[in-house]
Amino acid sequence: MDNSTLNYQDIIEEILNEYIDYLGEDEQVEIKLICDSNKGHYLLTEIGWSNGYRLYGTLIHIDIIDDKLWIQQDGTEEGIAEELVKKGISKDRIVLAYKSLQERKITEFAVS
Repeated sequence: MDNSTLNYQDIIEEILNEYIDYLGEDEQVEIKLICDSNKGHYLLTEIGWSNGYRLYGTLIHIDIIDDKLWIQQDGTEEGIAEELVKKGISKDRIVLAYKSLQERKITEFAVS
């Protein structure tokens, strides 16, 4: 992987760790960061119980594909893409993969 990919990895991990800190600790819900740096997969998941209901799911999922950041899942209020932009990643390197191709065409971000 080239330097830009390594930089992407660092930025993604930094942002996801910031979300873990923001969400805080809970005795019944665990927030896990899952990273596969070799294949470019980064997930923030939640597992546990809340008010008698099982929680299990992916809050954020980002893949590095062809030197672009593909946001597969974004369960944040502000949008993980905006956090990536604040860290210096240009919008043309970010794909909102959770949106349809037609929807992506009318955003400021990369289509694919």
